[in-house]
Amino acid sequence: MDIFLEYAWVLVVLIVLEGLLAADNAVVMAVMVKHLPKDLQKKALFYGLFGAFIFRFVALFLITVLVNYWQIQAVGALYLLFISIKNIYEQKFKKEEEEEENEEKSQKGKGFWATVAKVEFADIAFAVDSMLAAVAIAVTLPEVGDFHIGGINAGQFAVMFFGGIIGMILMRFAAQWFVKILNDYPDLETAAFLIVGWVGVKLVVLTLSHDKVGVLPHDFPHSTTWEIIFWGVLLAIALGGWFTSVAKKKKHATEE
Repeated sequence: MDIFLEYAWVLVVLIVLEGLLAADNAVVMAVMVKHLPKDLQKKALFYGLFGAFIFRFVALFLITVLVNYWQIQAVGALYLLFISIKNIYEQKFKKEEEEEENEEKSQKGKGFWATVAKVEFADIAFAVDSMLAAVAIAVTLPEVGDFHIGGINAGQFAVMFFGGIIGMILMRFAAQWFVKILNDYPDLETAAFLIVGWVGVKLVVLTLSHDKVGVLPHDFPHSTTWEIIFWGVLLAIALGGWFTSVAKKKKHATEE
């Protein structure tokens, strides 16, 4: 009974952890699918996260190998920083004609599968970190039996697996909610892309703290100091963008 309660508690902790990680990840997903017509946005999230789920499932068996490849998160970091800078630049300097042309293209659903691939790629970059955190928590549990999967005890593996599934579900619905907010408040898009860039910085920190890179201490990305900095800046961007977009929407409403 005691071991059951211990496993149940760790599963709850992993679900909460995945929920927290899903928050910033979901913003990235929402921004990636926002340009699609509404009827395709949900499909893109579903297909993208389904493919990412398959990767996570396979990665659980290979986690002891994947941890050696810091390049996965490095490429993910560069990608997120690129799309953040690119889209903010285009929002500020792109001509109106180009915006109308891009809007027309998006309404036709062009780039659907490319968007799905982007969602999958972004989640792969996030996955390694979340799985490492899950491993660190799961291995504190007492082992159940002698059967091992991917170098991890079967009982510990099961807790990680179910925690990951629930985390993916949370991310999917959170991303869908963020898409709705972005549609209701278009001026929030700049803040959303700033958050995408900030998540890219988070992956840069993870890369620099990898054992084979060693620029930052290994434990720094999960330290209280970095967690306060990361969530503090993210919250400041979100609140600043929210109040600015609400003010602009009210201004537009009074002018009309």
